[in-house]
Amino acid sequence: MIPALMPTYNRADLAFERGEGAWLYAADGRRFLDFGAGIATSSLGHNNPHLVAAIAQQASRVMHVSNLYRIPQAERLAERLVAASFADSAFFCNSGAEANEGMIKMIRRAQAKSGHPERVRIICFNGAFHGRTLATLAATGNAKYLDGFGPVVDGFDHVPMNNMNAVRAAITAETAGIMIEPIQGESGVNPADPRFLRELRTACDEYGLFLGMDEVQCGMGRTGKLFAHEWSGITPDVMSTAKGIAGGFPMGAILAVEDVARHLTAGSHGTTFGGNPLACAAANAVLDVILAPGFLDQVNARGKMLSKEFDTLVAQYPDIFASHRGLGLMIGLHCVAPVDVVQDAAMHEGLLSVTAGGNVLRLVPPLTITGEECRMAGDMLARAAVRARAHMAAQTEDVA
Repeated sequence: MIPALMPTYNRADLAFERGEGAWLYAADGRRFLDFGAGIATSSLGHNNPHLVAAIAQQASRVMHVSNLYRIPQAERLAERLVAASFADSAFFCNSGAEANEGMIKMIRRAQAKSGHPERVRIICFNGAFHGRTLATLAATGNAKYLDGFGPVVDGFDHVPMNNMNAVRAAITAETAGIMIEPIQGESGVNPADPRFLRELRTACDEYGLFLGMDEVQCGMGRTGKLFAHEWSGITPDVMSTAKGIAGGFPMGAILAVEDVARHLTAGSHGTTFGGNPLACAAANAVLDVILAPGFLDQVNARGKMLSKEFDTLVAQYPDIFASHRGLGLMIGLHCVAPVDVVQDAAMHEGLLSVTAGGNVLRLVPPLTITGEECRMAGDMLARAAVRARAHMAAQTEDVA
């Protein structure tokens, strides 16, 4: 008999009853260093006093009123995000998939209202992940995720990332824009080459296309800058973000320049829950922390510390770990051993992580992680390597 909660996830047999900083505590009393952070979402860790107080205070006043009325918390959040980014205007929603869906609509509508209704196609990249709605699944282009959901939404052309010749060959009279993750998360923490991003910007300017950045996972300080595209020195026309924006409270956002945003006129797009007072109070509290002087420098410092830890792991356990890549606190540890074996071994040593494509262990801790916790993570992974090695040796003996 099917369980009451649909079995759409392969859940670990763990239930957490509380958290503190970078630590989660299970119902049976065990504690875990959380280097998964709710899939890069718990940006300030667990039970952050400032975030908790902001949510509690707003919840005691008013949580939801709908977008039929002004929402001062959303207005303040939009002003702060615009001031800190390339954008002129913001739209708030509930998730990364919804933000990407809205970004697709914005690109198409901006072309149509600018005199090019034929421009409806968007160039996307192999290895991308843009969400689980029908349109964002089509933009993702992964056959496994599309299986069983009927006709694929038309309008998306896929090319290899970091291949500018392929991009230019894919541009036609129907191309509206280009959508890319500065760092692909789901397929193995694969960064786009900064030069490639600059060339995309040049091509969009040359052909009159809109450049869209999917920063659902890599945005909101995750890479050591507020948004990952900043490392390349370019700006997009429109960008999605979510995950860490409200520290674990469900929220997404679309940021855009005026030439794109002005075409989303009254009635052209909407959301019931998006940008409500409670979500925006949480997001404003997260921004208080991330935009504080020196905070992003600290994220970079912790990322460099972890990079050194992983250099040591790769050197000491070459039969388990091959290499690592990423930016800031978005790190992919490429495994030689099966990644599920490594993840399970790490969990037994007290470290939580997330897997990704390409046999990669994804490590995305809270942005508030301490130096000591970084060292502890390195030690846990070293012990996990020994455990994984023993597990594989035992399996080999069983087969023999």
